Amino acid sequence: MQSLQSLHTFSLPASCSSLLRITDPAQLYDHDFSTPFYILGEGSNSVFLGDYAGTVIQMANRGVAIEEQANHYVVCAAAGESWHALVMHLLAQGVGGLENLVLIPGTLGAAPIQNIGAYGVELADVLYQVRGFDIASRTMQTLDKAACELGYRDSVFKHALKDRFIITEVTLHLPKQWQPVLSYGPLKTLCHETVTPQAVAEQVMATRRSKLPDPQVLANAGSFFKNPVVDKAQADALASRYPDMPSYPVDAQHCKLAAGWLIERAGLKGYQRGGIRVYERQALVLVNEGHSNGEDLKAVICHIQHTILTQFDIVLEHEVRLIGPQGEITIQEAHYG
Repeated sequence: MQSLQSLHTFSLPASCSSLLRITDPAQLYDHDFSTPFYILGEGSNSVFLGDYAGTVIQMANRGVAIEEQANHYVVCAAAGESWHALVMHLLAQGVGGLENLVLIPGTLGAAPIQNIGAYGVELADVLYQVRGFDIASRTMQTLDKAACELGYRDSVFKHALKDRFIITEVTLHLPKQWQPVLSYGPLKTLCHETVTPQAVAEQVMATRRSKLPDPQVLANAGSFFKNPVVDKAQADALASRYPDMPSYPVDAQHCKLAAGWLIERAGLKGYQRGGIRVYERQALVLVNEGHSNGEDLKAVICHIQHTILTQFDIVLEHEVRLIGPQGEITIQEAHYG
């Protein structure tokens, strides 16, 4: 058995039957995918609830190439590259476009799966294509952005291509004509005419560090729950009860609410079971103080979901991927409204 505790940032005690570290995508041709497996990057969005009865395949290939074209920078990066390190590297090269997504933990290979996003920008805004290993045909294939079916914290890799396609490389197109996105929170204070990509990045980093604990100091998996999307009528009804409730239009019929605000408004900041706690500085984050197990975490998730459903009639979904003994599981409070 191979310990996984140090390989996922929530750091629950867990092991797997075997661990395969991929430094060259060619290694994938030699693996037997008929037995259970789970693809892992930096482990910042996966929580192992206990021992996993399969092989964990950790993507650790490296390499970044930047090509300057007439209107875009084309950035090709290996799946095992750190997302944050790539953003900082591009900024140092004078290439903007990803500064709103700085300090998001994880690897390039995980970014399309989750369609990572923050402060008004999503990966979908800059993704060009992904390349990866198709398990059924045992061939390398390239998928354009449309084929990735990116949605809010969602993609085809969570559905039709789940456990069927392993991302090995990601290609981004970043416009040379840089336009800042300053529509969210603290970024609104920046001057649109004079701001630089570096200034946006520094503001985002300062904001994230003020709210989010460093997983190397206090184990966590970042934002634990998705911001719920509800129909406008429900959002308006809630706004009449809670005038300070943040709400962001998605389209003419739907609004996105802030999961962290809902959890805090429900009085759950600091709620704890075992060593699992709702973080006091940002209710969207769950932290692990240690001496905890998967059952403690599941109990906290269920309590939060039940409380939010009871108080707001909203089903809260966890953004973090939960891995049980046989693979990924979903914890969901039933909605009877």
